[in-house]
Amino acid sequence: MSDNIIQLNEDLIKNNLKDLVRSSVEETLNALLDHEADELVNAERYERSGDRKGYRSGHYERNFSTTSGNVKLRVPKLKGIQFETAIIERYKRRECSVEEALIEMYLAGVSVRRVEDITEALWGTKVSPGTISNLNKKAYGHIEQWRQRPLLEEYPYVYVDGIYLKRSWGGEIQNVSVLVAIGVNRHGYREIIGAAEGMKEDKESWKNFFVGLKERGLKGVRLIIGDKCLGMLETIPEVFPDAKYQRCTVHFYRNIFRVTPKNKMRSVTLMLKAIHAQESKEAAREKAASVAAKLREMKLSAAAKKVEESVDETLTYMDFPTEHWTRIRTNNVTERINREIKRRTKVIGAFPDGNSALMLVCARLRYVAASAWGTKRYLNMEHLFQMELMQQHSAS
Repeated sequence: MSDNIIQLNEDLIKNNLKDLVRSSVEETLNALLDHEADELVNAERYERSGDRKGYRSGHYERNFSTTSGNVKLRVPKLKGIQFETAIIERYKRRECSVEEALIEMYLAGVSVRRVEDITEALWGTKVSPGTISNLNKKAYGHIEQWRQRPLLEEYPYVYVDGIYLKRSWGGEIQNVSVLVAIGVNRHGYREIIGAAEGMKEDKESWKNFFVGLKERGLKGVRLIIGDKCLGMLETIPEVFPDAKYQRCTVHFYRNIFRVTPKNKMRSVTLMLKAIHAQESKEAAREKAASVAAKLREMKLSAAAKKVEESVDETLTYMDFPTEHWTRIRTNNVTERINREIKRRTKVIGAFPDGNSALMLVCARLRYVAASAWGTKRYLNMEHLFQMELMQQHSAS
């Protein structure tokens, strides 16, 4: 009986099975890429067709990490049309995430041995200790290239904000600011167009930031939305003289709440919201005057003074299409970004320097930009262009 027992080499079977699965995955992915190329070209290889939109021009290879191991993708090259595939887009986002994780681990003081284990889990292959620093340099290079990329489109709306983080400086823990700009392009999509170390958010920091954006090609700015920062307000007319400024209404409310007793907060909130619920700037100004008078009757003279002095800078959005009002009167577009950055940076504590803080912030920004956040249209910009066209006809 014992002579009939078959002995199996378990390791050999596992390896052969893994290779079989990997080759099957590789074959399937390459077949999908070729099929996507055929659909984009609107013709199969060598097919003569009047509906053809482009031509094939061979392939190029790139490695692709899967749970079954590394596979080689044969990505089609096309002439006359750009080849875009969901597979490659997912790869790009995964690559961004891995680079961000490496930087975060490095800054958090994770041991080299632990980084080896984590990179093996992320990539499927172990990264040797000698290459970890090179990987960080490569990641920094990719991020810096993205941060300094040329801005080739117009961005009518630009949201700006400063994010405060902690850094070590001469043995002390101090604040460091990272300035962030988000633009809405002519097609209505959001893009993160700038990020830079801003130190204390003073005039010099904001001027350097805006000048840097302009040198990279930022143009066509109609409206800049942000919180009230004197350094920023002084700089906008110098760098973007044709742009208007919109103070975030939410920050405006918060500023008034600082001088409002808790037991009167609800009624004051309703009064302030009524100002920005008006149908025109003139009506909003009239409502603001009545709100200020009501606040004085309630013995809230400090709140009334803030309304009188600052309400006008919160009404600029009313010069733009009504369809855009709810999204250009606040700086809420940066709220998710700020939460993401805070979540990813709190594990670090204090950064060793400002550049390290900037790099990790940019890694997170680049990852968010590559997600659905950057691929979903935010505004229909035709409303703006039609309004401008009508204004030009009226002026002529």
